Amino acid sequence: MKILHTSDWHIGRQFHNVSLIEDQRHVLNQIIQIAEQEKVDVVLIAGDIYDRSVPPSQAVALLDEVLDQLHQRHITVILISGNHDGAERLRFGASQMGQVGVHILADLEQLTQPVILHDQFGDVAFYGIPYADPVTVKQAFATEVSSHDEAMACLVNKIEKSLSTKRNILLSHCFIDGGQASESERPLSIGGAECVSYQHFLPFDYVALGHLHGRQYKGDEKIRYSGSILKYSFSEEKQIKSVVLVELGEQDVEHLQQIPLTPLRDMRSITGSLQSLLQQGLTDPNKDDYLLVQLTDSHAILDIMGKLREVYPNVLHLERPGLISHQPSGHAGKEQLKKGEQQMFSDFFEQVTGETMDDAQTEYLNKVLQQIHRGES
Repeated sequence: MKILHTSDWHIGRQFHNVSLIEDQRHVLNQIIQIAEQEKVDVVLIAGDIYDRSVPPSQAVALLDEVLDQLHQRHITVILISGNHDGAERLRFGASQMGQVGVHILADLEQLTQPVILHDQFGDVAFYGIPYADPVTVKQAFATEVSSHDEAMACLVNKIEKSLSTKRNILLSHCFIDGGQASESERPLSIGGAECVSYQHFLPFDYVALGHLHGRQYKGDEKIRYSGSILKYSFSEEKQIKSVVLVELGEQDVEHLQQIPLTPLRDMRSITGSLQSLLQQGLTDPNKDDYLLVQLTDSHAILDIMGKLREVYPNVLHLERPGLISHQPSGHAGKEQLKKGEQQMFSDFFEQVTGETMDDAQTEYLNKVLQQIHRGES
């Protein structure tokens, strides 16, 4: 049996107020193509299908489009809800969807009811643990748990007691202790209480994890995060986004392969002076990428973003390390504020133009300041 492990689609996400829906459609079409080319039997989505519990209409339409494309190719889909998803909304129509091969595992009460698929070697059971915090688990099962680790131990224990097939796959959305996080992940709790031990998952033949956006495995290669389908923060710019192709044999996993995904636009940072970046942008083949610009110029510049976007249309964030490094100390900064308005404007004028104000300009400035003061009084 061939299984394609994906997670953290975050359909409907915006980054710096820019919609990523077309970027998501581009990479989700690649996932459909990979599933078809590799003759995949089942696609797994380990949570955070949407970016928020009440997704925008465009996001719902895109998910519907992707599921329809997979259904047309006779590929089964199994998904769980993540901490970004609204489990109740996500599982609407789950019984009917399951009849056509889209299985939504978002209800803790159905925790021990696996999706059973078949290959030439027999049955494979797919269990799903939708994201649930300790309070939810405590209420659902009337058990005393106070941490994510205790909650996960409780849930896995219930599944273990129900195992009846030789080969068992688990989907879970959680933070395994020691995992490498990114800036774009919403914390599950504070103070480290979100961490769970990988040892809970050892009884399963493969564990498809979601939540962490960087691809990685913890404790054992079969306990694996596929990572998000796109870069969702500049902290992820060095990450390779991919999906995991899992080939399940008669006894256990026989082969794992990470298949990279190519974004419509990359997310990266560039550094340099304004002049050098403007020159570089004229010949940059990837000028449409989403960019964080670190400007090294130490002087004041008017309309930086406007100038940059003439060559790099998708500059999303600007930092001025060059300006900060030339700023005075905190004490000197306070002294700067104590300067008179005329002196402060003169300093600004000199930084922008590179010249000092002449007598006529200074006289005109003083007249303007006097008019402002009279208006204020």
